Amino acid sequence: MSGRPSRRALLAGLGALASARSRSAPRPIRLGGPIFLKSDDPRELAREHRRLGYSAAYCPEARPEDAARCRAIETAFAAENVVIAEVGAWRNMLDPDAERRRATFDYVVQRLALAEAVGARCAVTIAGSYNPKIWYGPHPKNLSREFFDATVENCRRVIDAVKPRRTHFTIEMMGWSLPDSPDSYLELIRAVDRKGFAVHLDVCNLINNPAQFYRNSELIEECFRKLGRWVVSCHAKDLDWVVEMNLHFVEVVPGRGHLDYRAYLRGLAALPVDAPLMLEHLTSPDEYEEGKRYIFRVAAELGLPFA
Repeated sequence: MSGRPSRRALLAGLGALASARSRSAPRPIRLGGPIFLKSDDPRELAREHRRLGYSAAYCPEARPEDAARCRAIETAFAAENVVIAEVGAWRNMLDPDAERRRATFDYVVQRLALAEAVGARCAVTIAGSYNPKIWYGPHPKNLSREFFDATVENCRRVIDAVKPRRTHFTIEMMGWSLPDSPDSYLELIRAVDRKGFAVHLDVCNLINNPAQFYRNSELIEECFRKLGRWVVSCHAKDLDWVVEMNLHFVEVVPGRGHLDYRAYLRGLAALPVDAPLMLEHLTSPDEYEEGKRYIFRVAAELGLPFA
């Protein structure tokens, strides 16, 4: 008998090798951010994202009941291979004022319905705050069981009102309200118990003490290790420490602070889905360009591709 492998065995071995390489290959990262083109045309907006090197976008203005507009947005952005990363629903679902709270619930439902209509990865907000003056502000009850239980109920009600099939409702973690850690987000996921609930990751929002600031690489890795299977979209910015007589962190352009973007991008590339990374909270087109170029540079050093 010949010691040479059969053609069938050779092809099977090559197939297994290709499969192994595919499993180990990093997933292309989708980066996005605001654009400053003065247009309402979905095709022009989608092309502008691609011109800037973006493959993800914030949802253009639309109403979920405007089916033609929603279809036009979805079609135009898909044609340019730009995904709609998120629909913002930035309102206080725990507003102490009952009338405002009811109006907020209706608004958040509409935003999730829009995310479903355009095929966005998620609708996103924070859990809210019991602060009566600042919708995201601090309050002693923001870390309470009452806050947690109310947030579970809010998330369930929003999801059940829309019954999303291709998008998710997400809550960002915050440094002074729940969920405020990967573990507390895990607890929230289990308590909400809805397929339509997922994770929107903003690492800078989590860092609220020196230990986390110094060891943010470990925090980032913990987030992806514990929450990675649920992450559908992320925010990109950076964090610096303004030295005063008390603790003062400030958001800055990616690359000007101390966030470990090597850990962040490696975590993103290893996710089971291509969760977009969206630049936010910068002050000008030049700052967004600076942040984008920094992220591209770090990814290139790691050998990570972009979609």
